[in-house]
Amino acid sequence: MRDEDLTAEVLRNALVVAAEEASIVVVKSAYSTFIVEGSDASAAILDKAGRLIAHSMATTLMNSMALSVALPYVLADIPADTMRPGDVFVTNDAYKGGIHTNDLLIFRPIFIDGAVEYFTATLIHVSDIGGGSAGGMASLATEIFLEGLQLPPVRIATAAGLEESITRILALNSRTPDKVLGDVRALIAGATTAARRVEDLIAKHGAAEFAAGVRTYFEHTETLTRAAISELPDGRYAAEYVIDDDGIHPDRSYTIRAAVQVRGDGVEIDFAGTDAQTAAAVNASLSQSLAAAVFAFRCFIDPSIPMNDGCLRALDIKLPEGSLLNATSPYPCGGRFLPAYAAMEAVFQALSEAVPERGIAASGILQPFSIASTTSPYWVHLAYEYGGVGARYGLDGPDASGVHFGLGRNSVPQIEPVEARCPLRVEAIEYLTDSGGAGRWRGGLGTRTTFRLLEDAYITTRGDRLRNGPTGRSGGLPGATGGFYRITVDGEKIRLASKINNETFCAGEAFVVETTGGGGLGNPQDRPLEQVHTDVRNGWITRESAESVYGVIVDDHLQVDRAASLRARQDRAAGATL
Repeated sequence: MRDEDLTAEVLRNALVVAAEEASIVVVKSAYSTFIVEGSDASAAILDKAGRLIAHSMATTLMNSMALSVALPYVLADIPADTMRPGDVFVTNDAYKGGIHTNDLLIFRPIFIDGAVEYFTATLIHVSDIGGGSAGGMASLATEIFLEGLQLPPVRIATAAGLEESITRILALNSRTPDKVLGDVRALIAGATTAARRVEDLIAKHGAAEFAAGVRTYFEHTETLTRAAISELPDGRYAAEYVIDDDGIHPDRSYTIRAAVQVRGDGVEIDFAGTDAQTAAAVNASLSQSLAAAVFAFRCFIDPSIPMNDGCLRALDIKLPEGSLLNATSPYPCGGRFLPAYAAMEAVFQALSEAVPERGIAASGILQPFSIASTTSPYWVHLAYEYGGVGARYGLDGPDASGVHFGLGRNSVPQIEPVEARCPLRVEAIEYLTDSGGAGRWRGGLGTRTTFRLLEDAYITTRGDRLRNGPTGRSGGLPGATGGFYRITVDGEKIRLASKINNETFCAGEAFVVETTGGGGLGNPQDRPLEQVHTDVRNGWITRESAESVYGVIVDDHLQVDRAASLRARQDRAAGATL
């Protein structure tokens, strides 16, 4: 290994550690339950052009892309030559790289010889920043002003401390001001910690060697990415995915369309033809759609390739302005993950055509919800549950973990701290039998979570793929749909709409979250008898499904009748050819 390559590798690991330490500081310092217990904090290191150098292991692509896209907008509003050591800046503008109003993006500049050269950045979803529903879940918003306070790029701290004028605005617009201000301090502490680590690295290696190491890191990643693309078959591959509804018009669905063009060592992903933005919370900002496309692409190449600006250089991603994937003001962006996940799914399915041996069926997605107090003092439990992942060629889909840009189930808070902080009781978390789509490889299972409310509360939900289950591939069946439910004090189970806002639940009632299973891949009749037997014994599928869907006969003692099963499969195969 050349000396410059070795230096770049040492710096790469040191920078990742610096970002990781920043994330840990945020989690340990934050006030919001979701951050403290779910460890959902992101941190990144960027250069002054906004190019992503490194991010923490817990940072989702949705967040690192937001930090990268937003930084040039910050610098356009606040020129670098006006910044001073100790300054910290904040924004949440969805139309300038941000995500949605509750996600605060923090940037701290790093100076070399008096000039800004790099930035450290942190990001979390703060507990509440106003809007039509606690926790930033305005599921029925028709414009962004209903989703909470918007912040242009502003200075929130200097070397002397917090800018009180900004923190007072944040506090006044929040139902939980103490938590929000605690979260802001945690974000600043994380960015400051990472900045000190980077400054130490620059002091140790020298500014020129540090810059050369970053440049080598970018070039190495680009080389690896282009080599991986060269292994994909040239061609144009197109697919689409549908969003069930927008919560306001029950019968109105929306379509995301993607065309993936592989040409040599480069890839173009064009979302032309995607439906136009709409006055409902099913739009995404540019950074979120960019993240979805990048994530889906990276799932088809070597996962060990680093994620930094070098990877992006091999990609040409086209997101039409004014579409669901690149919304403009005042269209709401709080439901950004619905079009982002549909975009990701469309790219998945397009590349599954290009590389069938890496193919994946569609997946259940995360189903966010909030449970919040109806009166002051305010409390809010903001969380989500995951659906099953679609089956992959050669593998069953993972259960209840979702295809997500990062943490997966690690970000779901544990029961005990939730019950300690909020007046509710978690009565059950369980797999949903028969929820995974049948196939040669079975889709992952969904789950059921039951919350018993100990006092009156508002429930807000934002779900999808609850009407049309995630599709299977190559003969596989779709995953079973989940849903949100109310269980009355009399035990009646009532299905709720997938997107509701501030639905009042009474003390003693239960709120149930059922997530969707993943699609199956391949003909279910080709699944080995032994695997179907295991599924039945583990309670993942019922005996009835084993027989009716897989053609496997399981007796009362949970033993497979091999002869009867083989006859059943032969009869079905013969019937299918008639």
